[in-house]
Formats: sequence, structure tokens, C-alpha cells
Amino acid sequence: MRNIFLSDVTMKQPAEAGGVVFSFREKIELAKLLDKVGVPVIETAPIANRRTDSLLIKSLASAIFSSVLAAPLSLTDEDTVDVTWNALKGARNPRLQVVAPVSTVQMEYISRLKPAAVLERVQTLVAAAKAVCGEVEFVAEDAGRSEPEFLQKIIGAAVDAGASIVTICDTAGNLLPEEFYASVKAARESLPEHVRLGVQISNELFLADACAVSAVLAGADEVKTASCGEFTASLEKLVYILKTRGSEHGLSCPVRDTELRRTINQIRRMGDAKRGKFTYDSAPAEESDAVLTIHDDMAAVMQAVAGIGYDLGEEDAVNVFNAFTRIAAKKESVGIKELDAIVASTALQVPQTYKVQNYVINSGNVITATSHIRMEKDGQVIDGLAVGDGPVDASFLAIEQIVGRHFELDDLQVRAVTEGREAMGETVVRLRSADGRVFSGRGISTDIIGSSIRAYVSAVNKIIYEEGTL
Repeated sequence: MRNIFLSDVTMKQPAEAGGVVFSFREKIELAKLLDKVGVPVIETAPIANRRTDSLLIKSLASAIFSSVLAAPLSLTDEDTVDVTWNALKGARNPRLQVVAPVSTVQMEYISRLKPAAVLERVQTLVAAAKAVCGEVEFVAEDAGRSEPEFLQKIIGAAVDAGASIVTICDTAGNLLPEEFYASVKAARESLPEHVRLGVQISNELFLADACAVSAVLAGADEVKTASCGEFTASLEKLVYILKTRGSEHGLSCPVRDTELRRTINQIRRMGDAKRGKFTYDSAPAEESDAVLTIHDDMAAVMQAVAGIGYDLGEEDAVNVFNAFTRIAAKKESVGIKELDAIVASTALQVPQTYKVQNYVINSGNVITATSHIRMEKDGQVIDGLAVGDGPVDASFLAIEQIVGRHFELDDLQVRAVTEGREAMGETVVRLRSADGRVFSGRGISTDIIGSSIRAYVSAVNKIIYEEGTL
């Protein structure tokens, strides 16, 4: 039986190319779900923001136990191998990818490199990657429109430099299944037997699944798929096809198909929630999962704080620990949500760049929620008006309209802090800045929407103060 490696590229595909936007936390959860059902390879996007993207790859490396974690190199950055490998080296099964365009149109108009320069760069990168990582893949983008002689030459150079996997991509997506079969068969025959052949197919003609099956029958050993999104072959459909008909053709697939349907549904639900995760928690803090007691020292508290995503300076760490000891002295334990609220109300207290003056919310079951927020900055009154998927979402979008930038919502927690019909509601908002750090804001009001607005603005003010912008 020939084992077919299915590689998931869901979090690698940019939104403008048909991909789905996931938050930092959702990418970690996505990788865990795929690893749990036995998806052989999980791919991540190249490092663009060195701090944030490196942190993501390191987090993925520690979260994945069985799957290969593949990270692509930059074709132009001179230190790309060192930077990417430093983030990836903690993975149990790491893979470095050298991705390069091989068609004239993409080489000259997208990468702005001549064919000879691309060939030389691929040789150099593959050799450098092989020196630090045992598994190196060469990905030939837009191979369907490349000159056959150049394609064969660059693939041969990559293999000679140490690539053990070669992937050809029909980026244009204009080949029919029988045409792609012939292309893959020719590529397989030209490669050494020890080199694994992979394929990726654009779903431009809605034939990606059919082309993927044709490629496997023609000798491809690996197929790039998506668990969420329709820009390439479907992971769920390929697994089903291989499980149903694979044995007839001597093919096997390690993915656990009985668990896959539930996993795919979970991933798609994450993909449908495009603006982050909202959590309503009406239970008192005492009922939260207890993690710390008065007997825990500062090191233990800071470890727990780091575990929920905060990177505190020395002064903030002292303030948070002092607040923790005051609360822990009065009760048996302090839960995660309480610790989150302590950080939100104690750490990084900054001047208010933006101040909320007033707001008007319109919402109902037969109208789209709208939010009109008026804020003040440096004595100037600024209005924001937005519609959204509910009053909280509309309010956050109105705030972003006023500030002039988007913030990644990492988490939102709402809970009652007093009892009765006029109970006070507390909201803790966690936003992730461009460099990957988490900033939290806390708001309290008898109006849940009001507490959410105040919490969001508090977190925004912290990010702006820390970045020294706007």
C-alpha cells in the first residue's frame, strides 16, 4: 500500500486569495484538532512580522505532537533560514519549505527576479535549509505555466541541493483532471524514486478534488488540502475518497475519518466567527477553575499570567502580584478569569488617549444592530457609526472606525459581579497588538454593552500608549 500524505494549508492561505482569517489562538486550536485526527502535515504562513509570526510557529511547534509542521522560507530575506529555523526547531517533526515561482509571469512581475536569479536562490536556500533541517520541500508555484525545460532544471537543482519533497502547483487552476494526470505522471517519472512528489491545485474551475485524485493515481505522494475554505482540494473529501476507493488502487491514508467530520465542523465554526471569540460567563468568579492560592509565590503567579498570554514588565508584575495576594488572602483560590481581571485592572494603567462621551445602540430581532459612539481625543470630539453582528460587535467596529485601525480580538468575557435586576456587569476584553502581545481592558456597568465599550477602549488605550502611535 502506498501512503498518501495530506497536507493542510488552511492557515497558510491569505484572505485575499480565498483563505479564512483565524486569530492567533484559533490557529493553535486548529493545529491541535488536525494533529489529533492524524493529518500528516500542517503548514503555516511565512514569517512576515518577526515577533508575532515567530511566536506563532513556536506555539504551534509545542502544540503539535504527531503531524509534521512545515514553515516556508522567504525567497528574498538573507537571514530567512536562521529566523525561520529558530522558530521551528522545537517542533517534533519540522519541515522547511523553499517556495519559488517558476513561470515567467510570476518570476518577473511578482518576485521581480530573472529565472537565473530564482534558480540560484533556490539552490542556496535548499542547501542552507538541509544543513539544519532533515526534511526540506521545494514548492514550484505556477508550474502549469512554466517553461518545461526551466521547470525540469530548477527541480533538478533543488533535488541535488537536498530537497526530499518536490511539490508542483497548478496555481492558475486551468487544467482538467486528465491534463493534470499527464503532467504529474511526467513529473513523477523524471524524479528520483526517493523524492516524494506533492501537488497543489487551485480550485478556479471547481475541479481541485478531481485533479487531486488524478494526481494521486498518476503517482503523487502528497496533496495540499484545506480543512476550511474552497481555494484548493478539500481535506474532508480527499480523506473520504481515499478511505472508500483507495484500497482498490493500493493507496492508504492515515487520517482518522470517523473523527474528521466533527473536527472539520469545529474548524468551520471557527472560520465563520471572523471577528474573534465571545464568551459569556454568568457564574461567579468563585466557580471558575481554581489555579492559584495564597501559598503560591510570585513566580507561580507570573507563570499563570504568561499562560493566558500576557508579557508584563517588572513594575506591572509587582502590581499584579500585590493585587493577587490581597484577593487570595480573603478566599481559598483565584481562578483564571479572576486573574485575567486582576491583570486588566492593575497592569499597564495608562493615560486615556480616547475617552468615551456617550453612545446610542439600536438592536432587535428584525433589524441590524447599529452603534453610534462619540469619543474625545485631545479635546476633539470624534463620532463613529457602524453596523455589526449584534450590538457588541457593532460597537467595537465603531470604535475601530474612530481610532482608524483594526485590532484582533483575542477574547471577551462578560459576567455579573453583583446580583439582582440592577446587577453590575463586568467585561474583560483582550486585544492582540501587531507584535503579538496581549493587552486587556476592564469595564464595569449596569449596561453590558456599556461595560464592553469601556473595556475595549481601555485595551485600545493601552496598545496606543505602548506603541506610542495615534
